[in-house]
Amino acid sequence: MELTERIEAYLNGEMSESEFQAFENLRATNPAVDQQVVAHQAFLASLDGYGRKKKLISAMNAIHETLDIHSIKADVMPTSTLIKILWNKYKVNAAIAASVAIIAVYTSLFSTGYFSHNATKSDMNLLRREVKREIGEVKKDQKEIMRNMEGVPVNPGRFGGTGFALTSDGYVVTNSHVVKGADSVYIQNYKGEAYKVDVVFEDAVYDVAILRINDTNFTSFGNIPYTFKKSLSDVSEDVFTVGFPKDDPVFGKGYLSSKTGFNGDTTEYQVDISVNNGNSGGPLLDNKGNVIGVVKGKQSLADGTGFAVKSKYVLAAIESLKSSSQNSKININKRNSLAGLSTVDQVKKVEDFIFLVKVY
Repeated sequence: MELTERIEAYLNGEMSESEFQAFENLRATNPAVDQQVVAHQAFLASLDGYGRKKKLISAMNAIHETLDIHSIKADVMPTSTLIKILWNKYKVNAAIAASVAIIAVYTSLFSTGYFSHNATKSDMNLLRREVKREIGEVKKDQKEIMRNMEGVPVNPGRFGGTGFALTSDGYVVTNSHVVKGADSVYIQNYKGEAYKVDVVFEDAVYDVAILRINDTNFTSFGNIPYTFKKSLSDVSEDVFTVGFPKDDPVFGKGYLSSKTGFNGDTTEYQVDISVNNGNSGGPLLDNKGNVIGVVKGKQSLADGTGFAVKSKYVLAAIESLKSSSQNSKININKRNSLAGLSTVDQVKKVEDFIFLVKVY
């Protein structure tokens, strides 16, 4: 069987249990195959959307052909005193006729899947936030610090998200959609210290971006307290995140509710946790202090349902980045100093390594 046929059988649930498990193992060990599955899934979704749109147009045309526009216009458009009297007499009948027409249209829309398709398209919101331009909204002490730093803009930028440290020497990870279309990018910690960064790696398929500090004022982040989990996490595990849906860090706690993300995406986790615009790019950690993912989005019609890119795709991005000579020495922390601590103490230790990402 050709690979494309196997992918379609896998996505359509047409494999036996043994075939499905074998293909899952192939995806886990072969990044090229895994990426092809994700791309093919997006392709099939776009085809499905086109088909639904064609059905909707056809249904609406059919409804339009059955409506007697001139008759409806004559009933509801008064042109003289006599017609006004007739309108007052027959307006109930006209209203009933209009209601029937509206019900027919909405019934057709529901039957063609129009509303469910539109809900699907907007069901997951990526959590990059648009930042207001008013300088007065930035804290005064942060403004003073930033004024004293050469080359750092005082205004809050066009968009904001979250990022967190990969290495002590200035590498940071976030989502690719956070920095998409950026002219310049800065990161800022909760103390107001800001640094200019370069985007050195982007993967739009897995929504991962790696930044590197390019600032003479930077020395080191210090010892990073968390590690990246390589294996899959289990459903019901406690998780937490810290991000920047506003200019101060915000803590959120919940649990892992599914091993797959939006529309069954196997590159993501689904989590029951409160996240908002600006949380994109923040770390998702388990109760042992392992980073298990990067917060990406939330389901718009379900409060508390979020999605996170699995940590294995961050590790894959690091390996891809290492292939360039300029970044070949990037090394992530392998010693976890958060295990055994309370959540309060874990948050205190990680907040120095989590940043507001400002995009200009």
